[in-house]
Amino acid sequence: MPQVGPPKVEFFFDCSSPWTYMGFEALVAAAREDGFTIAYRPFLVGGVFNTVNKSVYEMRAAAANPKTRYFWKDLNDWIARSGLAIKFPPSIFPVNSARAMRACILADDAGVLEPFTRRVFQLYWSEDRDISQPDVLAEACAAADLDAAATLEAADSPELKARLRANTDEIIARGGFGTPTFYIGGTDMYFGQDRIGLVREAVGLVREPIARKG
Repeated sequence: MPQVGPPKVEFFFDCSSPWTYMGFEALVAAAREDGFTIAYRPFLVGGVFNTVNKSVYEMRAAAANPKTRYFWKDLNDWIARSGLAIKFPPSIFPVNSARAMRACILADDAGVLEPFTRRVFQLYWSEDRDISQPDVLAEACAAADLDAAATLEAADSPELKARLRANTDEIIARGGFGTPTFYIGGTDMYFGQDRIGLVREAVGLVREPIARKG
């Protein structure tokens, strides 16, 4: 059957990645401009790395490797281009993002994922705060008008742990290996914040390139 309504992009993401912060803001801007919808799929990227992409840990350990040096240079170039305030590395890196990502699922259930997630990204990447801590996540709840106590209690429940695990297992099963990952039509996968242009073309609504912030 033909698709009814605007095109949809599935967005699998973990807030512990600076690339994903940039990808989130670029995708939201593209969706607003082009008219497609976003299906947000929070997951735990550490679980993916441990299962199908352990080379990430090897790269982090090989600081003197020419490819690794270029990777960090490339990251800083993209940060400068994005116009976002991103400190890399933050004081705590990598961070345990599990509670934050479970709370993102709850924010999505409540229809306020975008403001909640944006604040989580800001707290970690711009303000150098530990997003594994309940008091920090309470600030993200406030930004989305969520009851912090109820949200964080629910985020630590077995049900939410199972939902996050299911999302993580799903992206592995669908061939994903990191964050941010985008799917169109269920099987057409794109990885990385620099693929937003390809995502826009794939949904058939490409416009002029999104203007740089600032």
